[in-house]
Amino acid sequence: MTLRRSSSPSTQALLPFMTISALGMALSSCSQLPSEQVSSSTQPTPMPSEVVYVPPMSEAVSADSASIVSAQPSPAPSAMLSVIPLSGGTPTAPMYTKQRADIMPRPINDANRDNYQDTEANPIHRTEEMPVATLSIDTDTGSYANVRRYLKEGHLPPTDAVRIEEMVNYFNADFRHAQQVKGAPFVVTTALTESPWDATGQRNQLLKVGIKAVDKVSSAQSSMPPANLVFLVDVSGSMGTDDKLPLAKSSLRLLAKTLRAEDTISIVSYSGSTEVVLPATAGDKTATIERAIDRLSAGGSTNGEDALKLAYQQAAASFKNKGINRILMLTDGDFNVGVSDVDSMIDMVKMQRDRGISLSTIGFGRGNLNDYMMEQIADNGNGNYSYIDSLTEAKKVLGDERAATFNTVAHDVKVQLEFNPRYVSEWRLIGYENRVLDESAFNNDKVDAGELGAGKSVVALFELTPRGEKGMYPARRYDAKQTVNGNANELGFLKFRYKDSAKSSSKLISLPLTNTRASSLNSSDADTRFSVAVAGFAQRLQGSPYVHDWRYQDSGSLAQGSLTSLSDPYGLRREFVQLTELADALTPTNHQNDADK
Repeated sequence: MTLRRSSSPSTQALLPFMTISALGMALSSCSQLPSEQVSSSTQPTPMPSEVVYVPPMSEAVSADSASIVSAQPSPAPSAMLSVIPLSGGTPTAPMYTKQRADIMPRPINDANRDNYQDTEANPIHRTEEMPVATLSIDTDTGSYANVRRYLKEGHLPPTDAVRIEEMVNYFNADFRHAQQVKGAPFVVTTALTESPWDATGQRNQLLKVGIKAVDKVSSAQSSMPPANLVFLVDVSGSMGTDDKLPLAKSSLRLLAKTLRAEDTISIVSYSGSTEVVLPATAGDKTATIERAIDRLSAGGSTNGEDALKLAYQQAAASFKNKGINRILMLTDGDFNVGVSDVDSMIDMVKMQRDRGISLSTIGFGRGNLNDYMMEQIADNGNGNYSYIDSLTEAKKVLGDERAATFNTVAHDVKVQLEFNPRYVSEWRLIGYENRVLDESAFNNDKVDAGELGAGKSVVALFELTPRGEKGMYPARRYDAKQTVNGNANELGFLKFRYKDSAKSSSKLISLPLTNTRASSLNSSDADTRFSVAVAGFAQRLQGSPYVHDWRYQDSGSLAQGSLTSLSDPYGLRREFVQLTELADALTPTNHQNDADK
C-alpha cells in the first residue's frame, strides 16, 4: 500500500534516526509512510479514487429533504457544530427489498493536500487454496467522523477516506445474547445471514463475528484506573481555523470537567518551538487546567523536533504503575519543517509502547489532514485514531466513551477463522485491509495487534459463497480433499488470542461454528442488520465492485428498520440514516455504476 497525495510527490529525503529527539523530527514533515503490501488475487478491483479538497461549504444541504440548493460560500464550521435535525418522526420498520442501482459517486475536482492510504479491497479467496483468515481487531473511528463531515458539507468523500471497519465499529453494538468464554474480558457473538448485495444468480451469505469488552467501570467512573494523560497539541499556523485549534481547545475543556483528583494531566504545545504549557497537574484542578488551555494559540510552522521527546518525558515523570499512561496528539498532521524518517518514528513509538506509554491521535480540520500518518502512528502506539468534526463528537470520544478510549482491557487481540471447504467454496473479508495478518502471526506473541477498550464492541464481516452455489471462480474438474472427519458439519473454526497486559503471554479462545443455515436478512437480529447496512453504505462510497446493485437507499432502509430494536441514546444511528439520504442526494442519477458493468 502506498500513500498518495493530489499535489506533486514529496521530494523529502528519509534519513535514519535512532533517538527520541529524532522521533520529534520525524513528526515535522510526515508526507510519506512506509509502503505496505496487501494480499491480492486475480479478481475485480475497486474503482480508482482521487484525494480531493473540500473547500468551506459552498453548497447547503437541507437535512429535512436531503436536497441540494445553491448558496454563497460560508466560513469553516463552528466548534459548536451539532447533530443535524432528524428528518422523520418515530422510526418505522420497513422490510428490506433490493432495487437496481443507477448511481455513481460524483468526483470533486478541487486539489488539496489531504493524505489517505491508497488501498485495494480484500480479495475473494478459494477456500480450498486459502481456508484461513487472520486479522487484528480495529477500534479506530476516525474514518466515520471524517466521512460524516464531508457529507454534511455537501460532498461525497474521497474513496480512500472510507475504511469499512471504522464505519461499522463507530457504533457500539448491543450483543445482549453474546456468550463469555473461558473468563475472557469480552463476550463473543456470531450470526449467519443472506447477503443482500450479491450478483444476479448468486446466493452468498454474510458471517458476522463480533466481540465486546466487558465494561466494569461505566456505571462507576471512580473505579476507572488513575489516568496519566499528556496532550500534545499542534499550535502551528495551519491550526488557526475554527474546526482545528479552537475546536481542540473546546474538546480539552470538555475533558477537563471529567477528570478526577487521582488523574494527572499535562499539556505540551508545539509549533516553531516546543513548550510545556501545563506541567503535570492533578485532574481536580479544573480552573488551572482551563487557564492553560486558554493560553493555546495558533501561529508559525509545525516543527516537531523536540515535541514527542518532551511529551514522553512528561508522561514518564508522572507514570502510574497500575494506571493509564497515554499521550494524545491533537493535530491536522500538517508537519512541514524538518526531515522525517517514518520508520524510525514508528520504531520509537513502539519502544515507548513497550515501556507502558501508549499514543493516540485525534485529527482536526480539512485541506491538509494527514489521515494516513495519524492512523498508523496510533495503531503502532497501542492507541486509537479519532477524528473530531464537532464538539458533539468530542463528547463521544472523550466523554461518553471515555473508558473505551483510554482504558484497555484486552491487549493484542487477534482473530483467526478457518472455513470448512465442505460448506464454503469462496470467502472475502469486508474491510480491515491494513489489519490483515499472516496465518503464522496468530500464534506469535511478538506480532502487535489492536487493543480493546472497556465496553467497546468490534465487528468483522465475511462474505461467503456456499459450496455448490455460483461464485467468482469457475468450478474445477478435480476438487481438493474435503473434510471427512468428525468436524465435517462445521461451517468453520473461530479462534481469538489476547493478552491481559501488554507484557503477558497471550491466551487462546476457540469455538466451532456449527450453524450452517443462513437466516433471511429481515429475520436477523437488529445489531446484524445495522452492521450490514453500514458496511453496504461504506462499500458503495468506496465504489466497490462487490456490492453490485446495492444503493444508499438500501442501507438507509435496512438501518431504519433496525432502530425499533436498538438503543440509540445519542441519536447516532438515526443520524446514520440521514447520512445515507445525503449521500443519495449528492449522487447524480444519470450514471450507471461501474460495478454493474
